Amino acid sequence: MADKKDEIINLQLDIIRKMTENNIRRLSDDIWGPSRKTPRSQNPAPKNQTPPPNPPSVPVTPVSGAPAKSDEDLIKASDGADVIVNEPEEEAPPKEDIDDLRKELDSYIGLDEVKKEVKNLINMAAVYKLRQDNNLPNPDMSLHLVFSGNPGTGKTMIARFMARVYHSLGLLSVGKLIEVDRSGLVAGYIGQTAIKTSKVLESAKGSVLFIDEAYTLTSKTENDFGFEAVDTILKAMEDNRDDLVVIVAGYIDLMEEFIDSNPGLRSRFNKYIDFADYTADEMMGIFKLNCSKSFYVLDSDAEAEVKEYFTAVSEAAGEFGNARGVRNTFEKILTEQANRIAELDNVTRDDLMKITKSDVTKALFEAESEEPKDDADSE
Repeated sequence: MADKKDEIINLQLDIIRKMTENNIRRLSDDIWGPSRKTPRSQNPAPKNQTPPPNPPSVPVTPVSGAPAKSDEDLIKASDGADVIVNEPEEEAPPKEDIDDLRKELDSYIGLDEVKKEVKNLINMAAVYKLRQDNNLPNPDMSLHLVFSGNPGTGKTMIARFMARVYHSLGLLSVGKLIEVDRSGLVAGYIGQTAIKTSKVLESAKGSVLFIDEAYTLTSKTENDFGFEAVDTILKAMEDNRDDLVVIVAGYIDLMEEFIDSNPGLRSRFNKYIDFADYTADEMMGIFKLNCSKSFYVLDSDAEAEVKEYFTAVSEAAGEFGNARGVRNTFEKILTEQANRIAELDNVTRDDLMKITKSDVTKALFEAESEEPKDDADSE
């Protein structure tokens, strides 16, 4: 029995370790930018495994005919993304039904204003394509976008979604998301930045080039080559105007400065989408979705504790990290749950799924509530 117990505990701790490693990688990408090519991961549900009883109810609509989604897609809020680079030999993904894409958009937690803007873009792009197919002239229409908002508000997720929309409408031949930041575009010596940026642009043909923290390209420091990258990008946007979309993203005020730094940017980027911070209820919805898809069940007292926590941190959601903060919170609670299970003599399947109030309290409140000892106590 002891060996079986140790096996279960080690399995649980291994899951926590892997989740933590993935989170560290995502945070590294968020801060310093992606540094490698990573294919979109597929995580099918375990075979012969049934869902937990009465899983938390979160409105997520399955999309028929859509490709399998990664964990990040299911959370519907990842901002730091895997780097998906279109290799020359890679085939374009199948086109998806636009109605299915609209349903998927509606299933995302929060993002109400973003959804409205994206629906407008879908309708405009659809009509643009129909006029094109019927040999009718189209006014100049820019598909390039500016996404502004705090980290963790879903900018990368929506950029990936727009790549799928544009491809499904026939406006992009490949429809992948190529994500870079300054480090992926700017080199340290004269003449190398244009070469480095051109290689990225070549890989992005037929797809969406997503430039995170784009304002760092125009930092106006001495001997800075970011402007060279911007000029190279602008030229590629003109040369490949029928099969390349560029989306730039970052904080609201800094993105305004970025667009104003070059007349070419202002003329090509005329559509802005602002991503608001998540509310406490939306964070709770994302948390419940994490629980549901990973076969965890919150007891009622634990749910109340988590909701209280999100209500408090939502007042500074940008600093908390929005959906990224929710993911961190989820992993902290799972760590405490694993610590509790490690002390049990007999571990049942229900034990492995249940998250209790004590798990939440130790993970989120206990450290904050501890008062520092005075000199008398320490002696």
